[in-house]
Amino acid sequence: HIAGKGVVFYPGTKIYGPDTVISAGVKLGHEGPVTIENCFLGPRVELKGGFFRASVFLEGCSLDSGAHVREGCLLEEETKAGHTVGLKQTILFPFVTLGSLINFCDCLMAGGTDRKNHSEVGSSYIHFNYTPQQDKATASLIGNVPEGVMLRQKTIFLGGQGGLVGPARIGFGTVIAAGVVFRGDCPEGDTLIAGEQTDTRPKPFHPGLYGSMARRIHNNLIYLANLLALRQWYAHVRRPFFQGDFLSEALYRGAQNTLEAAVQERLKRLDDLAEKMEGSLAQVAQHLKGQAKKRALQEQESFRDRWPGMRGIFSSNLEETLGADNRRRFLAELDRNATRQIQYLPTIKALPPEAVNCGELWLKEIVDGMTDRSIAMLRGDKSKT
Repeated sequence: HIAGKGVVFYPGTKIYGPDTVISAGVKLGHEGPVTIENCFLGPRVELKGGFFRASVFLEGCSLDSGAHVREGCLLEEETKAGHTVGLKQTILFPFVTLGSLINFCDCLMAGGTDRKNHSEVGSSYIHFNYTPQQDKATASLIGNVPEGVMLRQKTIFLGGQGGLVGPARIGFGTVIAAGVVFRGDCPEGDTLIAGEQTDTRPKPFHPGLYGSMARRIHNNLIYLANLLALRQWYAHVRRPFFQGDFLSEALYRGAQNTLEAAVQERLKRLDDLAEKMEGSLAQVAQHLKGQAKKRALQEQESFRDRWPGMRGIFSSNLEETLGADNRRRFLAELDRNATRQIQYLPTIKALPPEAVNCGELWLKEIVDGMTDRSIAMLRGDKSKT
């Protein structure tokens, strides 16, 4: 599974795992020792130092020394990161760039058009993905899949020495100033967020007690639906670009398996959250009052009781049928593009506006269809499920 052309292993390189794939032009360990375990490396990937496990790095991806990349990561073409970056269950679309000294787990980030116009995360940034209630149902969507895959959206900028508290949704064109820890959503984008958002007054804290669940559940469902849309994109659009040789096809399987693992990870985290509702409900009556109490009881009971059915929606392969007409129209336009069998990025960037529109509509139908059905089930609206 190691290409015989242009591959360089500098001293200190260690390679483990029967699934590991190393494509032509890969360079490992130029700045320090590298350990890779069951990773899938596309052409011209450079991992300059650090530890990498069960993740996918597509063509031209580069990470500097001290990286710590654990399972479930998919870094697409020409993504880059500085030194000492920690990732796990992270998906970065083409050209996204991370600075140094960053912890950016459990999120998907898109935006930008090329190497000069890319979404960026400033140095010393943190995506906060673990709550005081000890759960990780906290994945954040920075951009989105339906528009992000078309490589035509405005960039997103997350300023250095700041943080994002998951689960959050951030729209294209958003700028979060340096030093800000943002605790909200800005899915509409085109916004500058500057200054602290936090009420710092001390408040009572009760371990295991949750309040309103609506935003947290909604954001998790939208994230899951975007993952399913991305999996469809890989199945129907990206696959031909990986054909032609054994290593490319193995790289594609690695990407698809990583997306499947990402879906299962999010379902598991919601499983865990649903299990915590019983303990939380026992505390709601004791610690909450008035409308806050009524809302928390209703939302937590509904989630506890209906999550198994909601889970089934995301395990039903429904996404294969949603948006099928627009998918067919988009794929027909894609087939007419002369560069389809050459390179992925130039092909997508060369698509005419009508093709882009069909593609976005197809993927949005998946995201909206999965989200609407699961939320309708959560609310007990049988007519929409």
